[in-house]
Amino acid sequence: MVGEFGDPLLLTELAVGAEEHGWDGVYLWDHVLYHHPQWSVASPVVTLAAIAARTSRVRLGVLVTALARRRVQVVARETATLDVLSGGRLVFGAGLGSMDAEYTAFGEDPDLLTRAVRLDESLNALVALWSGEPVSMRGELVRVSGVQMRPTPVQRPRIPVWCAGKWPNRAGFRRAARWDGVMPTFAEYGRDKPVPPEVFAAAVAFVARERGSLAGLDVALEGWTEPDTAAETVAAYAESGLTWWVEAMGWWRGGVAAARERITAGPP
Repeated sequence: MVGEFGDPLLLTELAVGAEEHGWDGVYLWDHVLYHHPQWSVASPVVTLAAIAARTSRVRLGVLVTALARRRVQVVARETATLDVLSGGRLVFGAGLGSMDAEYTAFGEDPDLLTRAVRLDESLNALVALWSGEPVSMRGELVRVSGVQMRPTPVQRPRIPVWCAGKWPNRAGFRRAARWDGVMPTFAEYGRDKPVPPEVFAAAVAFVARERGSLAGLDVALEGWTEPDTAAETVAAYAESGLTWWVEAMGWWRGGVAAARERITAGPP
């Protein structure tokens, strides 16, 4: 998280409050930089470790990890460790990343096609490394030579993998159809303009066609609700297959005080 939310102690406090007030999951962003250079940026992995140690029930994850700028061997160690630490509560979200500067500032290639290749190869390598069995892979950009990693995650057959997509672009949704979940974002809609339920439904329907059905697939959407109309808001998306409503908390929504108030009010 970033800005006034770029404080791991604060994020841990909010996560503990979320569990106490009935929320089912706590999900963080993955950034190493942000658009405002003076803002604080917290490591989601370190913060999730603290949250895992202070909670017992909520699902945990990063929505989404910019896996294309991460080294898969490090991510494999981090995620397996987090899944063990949390008792099998981790969700692994994966995407290309939203900021080219997080690549270029450190000498990484920001080309979207290159990032997509690295993302797909890294996902395949990650799941193989989670198995605890010997792994050898030789991809275009990701290579693993005779590696065996233990401990393995608690969850079987694997930690759930959710992939991001930005509608109306189709590539991320095709990727998500091969895994365990999808988190759509939308080119024309965002914090100041909620996605219409019918546009959300079109994105979900595309994934269903690619996959054959929505059976076994989690569908997550980030948005915002007011306590008195939350159930009605979420129901409009649930009709299309939504399984996770991710209540957005951020500086743009009133800051930390507003986040505490919304968490205390409880989920839709």
